[in-house]
Amino acid sequence: MMTKIDVEKFRIDKWLHAARFFKTRSLAADAVERGKVQINGMRVKSSKTVTTGDKLTIRIGPYQYEIEVLALSNKRSSATEAQKLYQETEESRKAREKLTEQIKVQSQQFYTKGRPTKRDRREIERFRNQE
Repeated sequence: MMTKIDVEKFRIDKWLHAARFFKTRSLAADAVERGKVQINGMRVKSSKTVTTGDKLTIRIGPYQYEIEVLALSNKRSSATEAQKLYQETEESRKAREKLTEQIKVQSQQFYTKGRPTKRDRREIERFRNQE
């Protein structure tokens, strides 16, 4: 006897949204179309169905996740429930942590939007007087 779950299709864009990799389904679909998401090493379309046991490679900004699908869902729920849908490989986790450390170590660019505020001016003067 087939249940509703057996018949129901789980699109990759809906699953990525439910697993909280992307805030909206359209962002997930866009990432899939741009080749940022691969299933078992193959580039796919957003209508591709995902099944348990699939290996996904997801690139979000400078970070890359390599995960295995453990469960299927189309409904977006809490973060703790979403984490039960997949398991990240240890190599992927270590690589992301290393990249995070490298990004933190890099110097931050000073960015302004024109004229400094009174508070900014005071900080600049304080910095100049330290030299």
